[in-house]
Parts: sequence; structure tokens; C-alpha cells
Amino acid sequence: MLILRGGRVVDPRSGTEHLADVAVDGGSVVAVGPSLETSAAREGATVVDVTGLVVGPGFVDLHSHVHSVAGQRLQALDGVTTTLDLEAGLMPVEHAYARAAADGRLLHYGFSASWGDARATVHLGATPTADLHASLKVLGDPAWQRSSSPSERAAWLRLLESELEAGALGIGVLMGYAPRTDPDEFLDVARLAARTGTATFTHVREIIEADPTTPIDGSLEIVRAAAESGASMHHCHVNSTSRRHVDRVLGLLDTARTNGSRVTLEAYPYGAGSTAIGAYFLAPERLGAWGLQPSSIRLVASGEQVASVARLAELRATDPGAVCVVSFLDEERPEDAALLQRALAFRDSIVASDAMHVEWPDGSTDSREWPLPDGGQTHPRTAGTFARSLRRMVVETGTWSWAEAFRRCSYLPAQVVAGFAPAARTKGWLGVGADADLVVIDPATVSDRATYVDPTRPSVGVRHLLVDGTFVVRDGSLDVDSFPGRPIRAAIA
Repeated sequence: MLILRGGRVVDPRSGTEHLADVAVDGGSVVAVGPSLETSAAREGATVVDVTGLVVGPGFVDLHSHVHSVAGQRLQALDGVTTTLDLEAGLMPVEHAYARAAADGRLLHYGFSASWGDARATVHLGATPTADLHASLKVLGDPAWQRSSSPSERAAWLRLLESELEAGALGIGVLMGYAPRTDPDEFLDVARLAARTGTATFTHVREIIEADPTTPIDGSLEIVRAAAESGASMHHCHVNSTSRRHVDRVLGLLDTARTNGSRVTLEAYPYGAGSTAIGAYFLAPERLGAWGLQPSSIRLVASGEQVASVARLAELRATDPGAVCVVSFLDEERPEDAALLQRALAFRDSIVASDAMHVEWPDGSTDSREWPLPDGGQTHPRTAGTFARSLRRMVVETGTWSWAEAFRRCSYLPAQVVAGFAPAARTKGWLGVGADADLVVIDPATVSDRATYVDPTRPSVGVRHLLVDGTFVVRDGSLDVDSFPGRPIRAAIA
């Protein structure tokens, strides 16, 4: 048995904060209360003094493309205990789970059914390999981006349903990468999610301010589909798809939620995104819609800042899957910083990272060395999303209490999938019977340290992190031999 003694214990499910001890036995919390260590010590329990620290349920990241030990280690030091790739997903999902189990994971993991891979299988005759890098290369293919014929649509819907039956955590829809497709396709995906009791996780197509000719405003599409189908539908990274129009989009989502639609949303606290350079919305002729220039785009692997339209076109043609960072808001500009703040502060907005893999100059995307080898590049959100959110929203501005912070980082995201993923029902809260996925935070020091120049600097302030009752971080140091992560799967009727 393990006792965390004397911390400020936060349970976001009940909204309570109080000084208490937390007792862990195996993978579960077995007691929460005062002076538990007195009797437990006599029974040989390990007692860890956490006086002055905040103890809460580990963060559940609904939007992480990190499928590596290196990336998960950065996320662990950011307070994350569960990483789920739900926006993009992987196919075949059985291969994704098997590969993660074989490699070993320090954090819990899970994947949605990939709408993108399903369409590529049908449209292009591709064979999906449950590999994100291969999927990224397909995104810019016009044959993948086009609307499906009725027979094609039926074929990829069958593929998605078979993936759900295999345990995929809902359906990941990269609509923003094929934004001219027939909106009826998206309605069919929503109906499939409703019929199976799962959910969709969508990178929306372009909103009307960016493209007045869009078949349907991307955020309105989610609202309409949720209302018509009754499905649970999640709007990914509302900050980056809405940009300077986020207030209008948040108002739309608020109205839908007030009217009973099951729409959830997420945001991250950065003014730059990261994607494949072949993405539809990075085509030279599309940059002006968002006020971007080629120089707004920087390649992750080489650090090259794109100098011209000609160079952008060349990169898109020769290496469409190359990962880049795209600056869409100026974080130093007060008006833009306020937009990011409002996206996070919005009622029930969930914190999710959109974490990306780390890439080294030799092309490798994982390493078991710790500290990580020099030269690794990624978006700083991989290492710093949650600590940055806590610093800004709790420590600096007082916008959130600690209970509210854990509600948005732990409880609400777990609830998004708990209806169809039994393993999530005991995550995201702290009480007797909860999973022993716990983070212990020093409120005086918690902060992100990753920057766009040095993006793999781990966050600070996570003193301890337990996954399934096992220390992954102890006294601020990572245990490089700890791999307690387990799969989280759906169980549909």
C-alpha cells in the first residue's frame, strides 16, 4: 500500500478540495481522509509526504498523436496519465493497440477509428498500416479529398463500423483536410456514431469567414449533425480552427449545448498549430483566407521557415507528409492572447494538447534515452500544454480554481468517452474506487518550459505521477523503467 500524506486533495467530480491523505493499493484508490498514515504505517505501507502539494486525478488527453515512448515521457512530466488519439485515429485499430502493447507505454493509450484511413482504403486502394506518418502523406491527395460515390461511402462506413466493433474509441474525422466533401457524408458518420453509442472527434472543415463558398460552415456542421443524429460530437482544437473568429464559434456551440445537443469542445493555449504541409488549408491559394504567408510555416525536422510561394508548392509536391508548425495568432499581441484565454475559459472547454511526435535530424521519431537526445523537434504543446494551462488559468489569473482545472483536464475528458469505454469510468476523479492515476503538483513551481525554439524542454512542477498505481515520475524525476500504461477500448452493444 502507498499513502500520499497531507496534500491538498482535489476531486473534480464533487468539486471538493481539502487536506487529506490518499491511500493506494494496487491500481485503485482505497481510502481518502485524514491521518491514514497512522494505521497504515504500522502495516508497512510506503508513506510519501506531499504536504503543500496539490493531489488530483491524472490528466486525460483526448487529442494526442504521440505514439512513442519519447513523446509520452514529455507528456508524463506535463501531468498526463492517459493519451488518446481521437481526432485522427489509426487503422487497423487492432494493429495500433498491438504495436503499443509490444513497444510498452508508460501512459494509458487508445485510438479512434480513422475516417481518413477508411476513405484512403476505398478511394486510393491504400492498405492502412496504423501509422500516422503514412496517413499524413495521404492527406493532400485530391483523390482522397473528393466526395465519395454512394458505393464508396457505404464501403468506408462498413470499415468504420468494423473498427468500432474491434474497440475503437469513436470515429476520428479529419474533415478540415477534405473540406469540399458532401456534407451528407458527415451526417452518415454522425448517424453511425449515434447508432453504436460512440462519438465523433472532428477537425472541422473551414468556417465561413475563411471560405464563403464552403459547402457548410465547419462548426455549424457539427451543431447540425449533433441535432439531427443525437450523436455525441466533439469539436477539436476550437482555438486553431476558429482563430480570430472564436467568439462567434463559441457562441454557436453554447447555443447548441443549451438546446440539448451533445457537443463537447477542446482548446490548447498556443497561437500556432502543427500539421502536414500537404494539408488543404496550407495550399498557397488558401493562405490569404487566414491572413497567413509562406513565412508563417516552419518545417519541424529542419527548422526551415518557408520563404516563398514557390518553395511552399515544391514542399507540398515532394514531401506532403512533412510536419510543420503554422503560426495563426500572435501570442505576444494582447488581443490574440485574449482569444486563446477565452477559448480555454469557455464553459466546459476541455484542455487537449494535439501533441505531435518528436523528430530528430536522422528521421527517427522515438528514443528510449533520457534525457532526450539533442536535436529533437516538435511543437511545444507536446511537452507543455497542461502545465501552461495551469500556469495561466490557475496560478497567474485565478480564472480556474484547482477543482475547475482538474475538471477540465481530467474529469470532463474522461466523461467524453466513459459512456462507451468502461475503463474511463474510473478515471478523471479522485475518491474510493477511482483508478490510481494520480498527479501531484507543486503549485509554486508548475510551469511549461518548452518553446518554439526549444520544444522538448519538459514542464516543471509535477512532483509525482502514478499510472495504475505505479510511479512514472517520483520526486520530479522520470522512472525510465516504468511502463504501466494499459489500453482503453470501447465496448459497444
